[in-house]
Amino acid sequence: MNRIIITFFCILSFAVSNAQIHEIGIFAGGNNYIGDVGPTNYVKPNEFAFGVLYKWNKSPRHSWRVSYTQGKITSDDKDSDMPARKQRGLNFENSVKELSLGLEFNFFDFNLHESGFLLTPYVYSGISYFRYTELYYLNNQYEEDDKKNSFAIPMTVGVKTRIAEKLILGFEVGARYTFTDNLDGSNPKNDSFDTLRFGNLNSKDWYVFSGFTLTYTFGNKPCYCAE
Repeated sequence: MNRIIITFFCILSFAVSNAQIHEIGIFAGGNNYIGDVGPTNYVKPNEFAFGVLYKWNKSPRHSWRVSYTQGKITSDDKDSDMPARKQRGLNFENSVKELSLGLEFNFFDFNLHESGFLLTPYVYSGISYFRYTELYYLNNQYEEDDKKNSFAIPMTVGVKTRIAEKLILGFEVGARYTFTDNLDGSNPKNDSFDTLRFGNLNSKDWYVFSGFTLTYTFGNKPCYCAE
């Protein structure tokens, strides 16, 4: 986990040294999981999540973005609308610690040259690298196997506005399609646990971060012209 945090600050230091104008700030909100245990709601935060983020504004329409976000994920079959899951009665707890890099695209010009009110919807995607705990279900309880790392594809939509000269407030919902099917202990990678696997083994797990971002802008005014 320390390596993920160190990598985040190395990228941030490089970006700040080369940026014309930049934003640094925080994320606070909730997260939820979608998989083989519990409800299948796409956006239903049930645990707290928080993080930090940095943006390098390359034009009024796009920014390079790096973020670190973490949160606990939990799910319970009793909250599902599916009778089979309710009868099964499983529940689990895990955690996700994520480093994400990618491109944020604004639907409207978000020109930091201009004063006054600014508002735009935006989308973000890229690649996420995250750490979680491998689980397995044995003797009517969950057990921890090992810490693992995996990748995910973030798909985020949001809206942001300038609330003060140097402050940008945003709200976003970001689903992550992961490359693992064992956030919930349904498909352990350890072959010795192959008889313990359950659920749809052909689908991957998802997790979703939903919440607010607050960033502070600083640095030189952007040129937004051809280099």
